[in-house]
Amino acid sequence: MFSESDLLPISALQHVAFCERQWALIHLEGQWAENRLTVEGHHLHDRAHKAETESRGNLRIARGLRLRSLRLGLSGIADVVEFHRLGDAPEKPNSKPEQELIGVSLPGVPGLWRPRPVEYKRGKPKLGPYDEIQLCAQALCLEEMLGVPIPAGDLFYGEPRQRSEVALNSDLRQQTEKLAARLHDLTRIGKTPLARYEKKCDSCSLFSICLPKTLGKAHTVGNYLLGAFEPVEMEAKEK
Repeated sequence: MFSESDLLPISALQHVAFCERQWALIHLEGQWAENRLTVEGHHLHDRAHKAETESRGNLRIARGLRLRSLRLGLSGIADVVEFHRLGDAPEKPNSKPEQELIGVSLPGVPGLWRPRPVEYKRGKPKLGPYDEIQLCAQALCLEEMLGVPIPAGDLFYGEPRQRSEVALNSDLRQQTEKLAARLHDLTRIGKTPLARYEKKCDSCSLFSICLPKTLGKAHTVGNYLLGAFEPVEMEAKEK
C-alpha cells in the first residue's frame, strides 16, 4: 500500500504506455509543448472536469470526481462517472462472478447504483491501448474506493462524437497494474530514457524538444563507434 504522498497521476500511465521518454520529459523535466491535438484535448477535458452532478431518471452523472488507489499508488480526476440505478436491493449474482451487478448507495438517494467511468478524448481511437489503460486505472480506483466490481466503462471520442464500450477484462487489468508498478519504478530511478525515433513520434507535441531523429541517430552512431574501437583498446591493453 502506498501513502498519500506517494500517489502519482493516473494520466502519467498513458504517457508511460505511449513512450517512457515522453513521460520523463513531462513528469521529470517539466517540459511541455502544445500542438493542435493537445489544445483540443484540453478544451474537451475542461468541460468534463467541472465538478457537478446531474440526474436523469435512473441515471446520475458525476463530473470531476476525484479518484485514488493506495494499492496502485495512483490519483486523478475522472471526466465522468455514471451511476446507473439497479433497484432497492442487490441483484442476484449471475453464473459468472465478473458479471455480477453489485451497486453502491448514494447519499440522499434511494436504491443501489452501479458506477461506470466515462473518459473523454479528442479525435479518433488510437492504435495502441493507451486510452483503455487510463480508463481501466480509473475503474480500479473506483473499485477500491467504493468496494464494488466495475466490469466496463466507456471512451467518448470528440471527432466521431460517439461512445465506445471497453470491457475491463483481466488482461487489461493486469496490463494497467504492471504499468502502474513501472511508473513508480521509473519515478524512483529518476532518469530520462534515450531518444529513439518511431513513426508515432510524428504526432507527439514534444517532437521538437525530444528530437528523436537527431538524438536517436547520434546514440546509434555512438554505440557503433564504441563497439568498433573497443576491440582495439582491448588489444592495446594486452600488449
